[in-house]
Amino acid sequence: MMVRVLGGLLCVLALFLGGCSNSDGIHVSGRIDNPGNIKVISFYEGDRKLDSIYLGDGNTFKFEREATQPRLLSIAVGNNKYPVILSPGEPLTFTADMFSPDDYKVEGSPLTEALRDFAPFKRRKEFVQDSLQSSFAKATADKSAEEIESLRFDYLTTFKEKLALYTKQAVAFSKDHPDLAGFYAISTLDPEVAENEILAYADEIKDQFVDNRYVSQFKEEAGKLKRLAVGQPAPEITSFTPNNKKINLSDFKGKYTLIDFWASWCGPCRQENPNIVKQYQAFKDKGFTVLGVSLDNNPGSWMRAIEDDKLDWTQVSDLQAWNSPLVVDYKIKAIPTSYLIGPDGVILAKNLRGKELEDFLQKTLN
Repeated sequence: MMVRVLGGLLCVLALFLGGCSNSDGIHVSGRIDNPGNIKVISFYEGDRKLDSIYLGDGNTFKFEREATQPRLLSIAVGNNKYPVILSPGEPLTFTADMFSPDDYKVEGSPLTEALRDFAPFKRRKEFVQDSLQSSFAKATADKSAEEIESLRFDYLTTFKEKLALYTKQAVAFSKDHPDLAGFYAISTLDPEVAENEILAYADEIKDQFVDNRYVSQFKEEAGKLKRLAVGQPAPEITSFTPNNKKINLSDFKGKYTLIDFWASWCGPCRQENPNIVKQYQAFKDKGFTVLGVSLDNNPGSWMRAIEDDKLDWTQVSDLQAWNSPLVVDYKIKAIPTSYLIGPDGVILAKNLRGKELEDFLQKTLN
């Protein structure tokens, strides 16, 4: 304790004689031109706000923090967020003009300069994402629950197609930058589109950046994602048939089982049902079966849909719709969603529909 106090006193004394070395901390200073009503900028690490700083004379600012290793932060200026990597001994200079917020400048940090070069890819991805979300919002105005669910399925399909290019760009960037800059690129990927890439990268860096909060959050989320990845055991399902018989997913071990999340009011689900019926009839004697899990809350509608669509396999529901615990357990964001599991209960594939499901069963069971 005495040594620490003495060190602090020596550092204070050194300030009068010329200052302590900045190698023991991270530093960023800069200027925000044409800030308008912006008076404060903030610094984040992941979702956690580290500090907020008022702009000083000439709209300048300075941020300092003790650190012994690089930190991946973001500078929030109004609605704009800028990723920066601050390393001990590398004071960063940051300048942005709110008349042209995308054309910001950084000096003093090669890793932050790399992030700036990656920024156009991310802006393009966000533009596409925002455009799709806006189109979805307009298209679903005054629509019924069934119509909204149908449009949601179409939106997610288009979303995945549009973001495939961005996934390739982010992965390529990460391979060129085996550092926090590469990590940042992967952290911006959407799990709906790039599950395999995220999990592969999380495994690659499992022993790296161990004291970085942002990276720790990423690894934690990747761990949750991995629970439902191909090759993992499917979470247990316990629910009830229309006749109130208790059914467990584990009852189906020994068979290839399609877990089909659907509902009577879901248009795309009902459109897919004839294909599932066809595959069930073709392969039920070869070790294949289906477990239908409905997100209905009306037992009458549920049972009528089972009869109308001739769904002869086991059907279960807790009649809690989107409030069902299974929605959380299986991270259901839209239906239809399906998981094909093997005789050992391990996930073999996800969301196989139409010809994809038929081809997979032909290859596996013939």
